[in-house]
Amino acid sequence: MNIAFYFAKRYLFSKKTVNAVNIISGISVVGVLVSSASLIIILSFYNGLENLIFSMYSAFTPELRIEPAKGKGFLSDSTTALVLKKHPAVTSYREVLQERVLLRYGDAQYIATIKGITVADALPQSMDTLLQDGHFALHYGDTDYAVIGARVQGTLGISINDGSRMIEVFSPRKGVTGSINPAEEFTMRSIRPAGVLEYQQEFDDLLIVPLDFAREVLGEFEEVSAIEINLAQGSKVAVVQRELSARLGDAYIVKNREQQNPTLYKIVRTEKWAVFFIIAFTGIIALFNIVGSLTMLVIDKKKDISVLMGLGANEGLIRRIFFYEGLLISLIGCFAGLILGLLFCVSQQYFGWIRFGEGENLVTDVYPVDIRLSDFVLVFLTIFAISTVISLVSSRLSVKQTARLS
Repeated sequence: MNIAFYFAKRYLFSKKTVNAVNIISGISVVGVLVSSASLIIILSFYNGLENLIFSMYSAFTPELRIEPAKGKGFLSDSTTALVLKKHPAVTSYREVLQERVLLRYGDAQYIATIKGITVADALPQSMDTLLQDGHFALHYGDTDYAVIGARVQGTLGISINDGSRMIEVFSPRKGVTGSINPAEEFTMRSIRPAGVLEYQQEFDDLLIVPLDFAREVLGEFEEVSAIEINLAQGSKVAVVQRELSARLGDAYIVKNREQQNPTLYKIVRTEKWAVFFIIAFTGIIALFNIVGSLTMLVIDKKKDISVLMGLGANEGLIRRIFFYEGLLISLIGCFAGLILGLLFCVSQQYFGWIRFGEGENLVTDVYPVDIRLSDFVLVFLTIFAISTVISLVSSRLSVKQTARLS
């Protein structure tokens, strides 16, 4: 048996001559408990928010997107289509034409991004979950319809139930400059709104229309801005991305969801780790209670130290006893905090104690939680590493100081 660990365990649970030692040790345990529980709860809540944000983003964003390496557009020729059709992981794809245009609705005007997409195939049903009003329909019978972003709808005051008014879309006409009549320099088309997207920064200023309508407005009948690709469930996106990049060549860039919007992913992850380090710093402060606890314990066990040294124990053994004592205090608090944090997160999943405020326009009113094993490992290793350093230093200083006083 490890003698140092045996004495450390006995000292931790045995009665001290000075009651203040028990109180300080208890405060140290509670401090570590609160810090570790807080870390687990915050990380799990941020994981839930991350999943919610990415799921809303993923419902609208394709798993892969082909863009030109240079310029705004490229020709979608038969070779590109053949590569996509032959790949077993590609279930569907659609061509996209995207550009800035001027919208007018009554007397109000707004500069938005028109996004024309092919509507030959059925649109994913997940897109309907992104709507706050109307339907995700771009073509019905012989009539084209548009789905607009919430900012477009709010700025122009568009009512999708008013069938008598349409959105006028203006785009500069190619090759026409210096005309006597300024109206001749623009192409104008009208379209009816069918639905309004939820408030999301990624698509607040979008005007989603059929590809043929976008071609007429922009005067672009050959090139496309991108090709959006949907993959079969269970496909390895990274593998498919590499394969398509190799087959298409250097003239094209194949982007996954994170590469399509790196700012969103960076912001979400940066916020999570910033909060983690802030709470971890408060945990470090709580762990410094171990210094006071060990100092008081060394003073309380001064006679025991003298007896042990008289029996042949060296200073290294004495230091290890109090080093293990500090580790036990922190690890007990850490394990208790991890269990408490787990129970709180599980209760939030089942009962939804914490909810969003009213009027937040989110798809759920309960704060989402995602419990990950990696977070428990990270918190444990963080607490263990910090407590090891603090216990090592404080045990050395406390034993040395006591030896001087003796």
